Amino acid sequence: MIVYGINPVAEALKTDRVTALWLAPGHNPRLQQLAEVARKKGVPVRPRDVDALNRLAEGGVHQGVVAELREAARELSIEDIAQRSDSSAPLIVVLDGIEDPHNLGAILRTADAAGVDGVIRQSRHAAPLSGATAKASAGAVAHVPIVDVVNIARAIEDLKQANVWTVGLAGDAEKRYDEIDLTLPTAFVVGAEGTGLRRLVRESCDWLVSIPMLGHVDSLNVSVATGIVLFEALRQRGAAPDRGKS
Repeated sequence: MIVYGINPVAEALKTDRVTALWLAPGHNPRLQQLAEVARKKGVPVRPRDVDALNRLAEGGVHQGVVAELREAARELSIEDIAQRSDSSAPLIVVLDGIEDPHNLGAILRTADAAGVDGVIRQSRHAAPLSGATAKASAGAVAHVPIVDVVNIARAIEDLKQANVWTVGLAGDAEKRYDEIDLTLPTAFVVGAEGTGLRRLVRESCDWLVSIPMLGHVDSLNVSVATGIVLFEALRQRGAAPDRGKS
C-alpha cells in the first residue's frame, strides 16, 4: 500500500508497517524530520525527484514524501473487532457500497477520532485502500482496524451472532438516530450517497434510523452522517475526549 503527504506518512511511521520512504531533494525541515524518524525505525530512506514521486503517488498531492506500507500482519475477523473493545460495548462501522476513496478516507478519519473498534467493508465494489484514501483519512487508515468481507448482509448476521446491534442509516426511517440506546454493542451501517443501503442490507439491520434535517437538501455527505451518529453514541456512553490530543 502506498501513502503520501506529510501527515499521512507521519501517522504511518507511528506503526511498524512502513517498509520504505521516498523523499524529494532539498532541506524541508518537516521532510527531514520524517526521514529521521524513519531511519531510527530502520526504514530505508531514498531520495526521488518530483517526477518519480508523482508516479509513485499516481498524481496525488504528495508534498514531497511517499511511503510504502506492508499489509497488516494478519487479516482481522468480525469476531476480532467485536471483542476488541475495552468495554463490553464495541462500536463498529459497516460500509455498504462506499466507492469514493475520499468518502472512505473521511469515514476512517472520523472513525479513528471516535475510537471505533473497527470498520467492516466489502472487498469488492468498494473504494480501495489507496493513497488517495490514506490522504483523505489524514493517516487514520494506518490505525483503524479494517475487516474485509465478501457479503455485507452476511457480515450483519455475523455481528448479530456476536451480540452486536446493527443500526442502518436511512433517510426515510421514522425513528431518529438519538431515540435508540447506543450504549449497547452497536454497529452503524452506512450506504453510498444517492443509493443508500441496498435492500437486503437494509432488511438485515435491527434498526433503521434517520438524521432529521431542516434545510432544502435531503441528505448529508456519508462521512458527515457517520460522524453525527458515532458521536451521539459517545455522548450516550459518557465518553470523555482525551485532552492531550488535538
